[in-house]
Amino acid sequence: MRDQRAPLHTPFTAASTATDVLDGLDLSGRRAIVTGGHSRLGREVTRALASAGASVTVAARNPDRAAAALDGMLGLAIEPLDLTDPASVEAFARPWLDGRPLHILINNAAVLFNPQLQRDRRGHELAFSTSHLGHFHLTQALIPALTAARGARVVNVTSGAARIGQIRWDDIDFTTGYDPVAAYAQSKRANVLFTVELDRRYAAVGIRALAVHPGVIIGPGPHRPEVLSSLRDQGLVDEQGKTIIDPAAGKKTIEQGAASIVLGAASPLLDGIGGVYLKDCDVAVIDDEERPMTADSIPADANSAMLDPDDARRLWDLTEELVRAR
Repeated sequence: MRDQRAPLHTPFTAASTATDVLDGLDLSGRRAIVTGGHSRLGREVTRALASAGASVTVAARNPDRAAAALDGMLGLAIEPLDLTDPASVEAFARPWLDGRPLHILINNAAVLFNPQLQRDRRGHELAFSTSHLGHFHLTQALIPALTAARGARVVNVTSGAARIGQIRWDDIDFTTGYDPVAAYAQSKRANVLFTVELDRRYAAVGIRALAVHPGVIIGPGPHRPEVLSSLRDQGLVDEQGKTIIDPAAGKKTIEQGAASIVLGAASPLLDGIGGVYLKDCDVAVIDDEERPMTADSIPADANSAMLDPDDARRLWDLTEELVRAR
């Protein structure tokens, strides 16, 4: 039996785009949901899936803003969703419980680095609440629709930061020692662990889960003057402030970043595969060496800790408790 965590050696590369990955695929009749599907990476995922024939529902906190961003795209619906609000999650999911199938769920929305600690109305740290708790709750609410598809994919968009992320089991909401990098990395580690346990629990009913690292994508610019120095130090812009694109080093365009996401969502190359972490349009290698981030190197392969099944079960149990306690 093939080791599912071994690379597939797909025909695609780090430089492939979402259009490349979906070329020749007909997604007519498939229904998809993309959270945050109107902005940057999510918008390109939405465009690519819709262009291949899928019926895409974009879930957005601000539907009017989403509608403006997606103006001109066909085959779309836009519905309100606040991932930090359990009532909003349940209201969004309710219409999907009428028996219609959901073939693709892309949990894409996220909160990036917050310099200051922010919490949702329940008191949960905002990055963890948005990226993990909200998506866990949404996915659970949509299980009947995903099961009805008789072959569904759940794609959790994560980051190479999952390599360094630690679940703060005794202080998951940073009541002490808040650090924006640690908070973001914890939320991204949670995305991968959620993927592992979701796939274990639901593969038998046809729901496969995949975590995806899209790459480091800062967009074409122009970039804000106050962040240019930091971006230069990270090797993401040159001396003139122009975005550096180097897919092999993980520095990608939006179109390249969306490629691994739509591969996980729709490519037949991944039929029968789940509980894995994708990078550069393939199942990532597992690399347990400690590798510091430098301007020339952005470590983003999988490691054993982020795929640990015991941690995945433990996080699932904890998340169930947190979602129930409103």
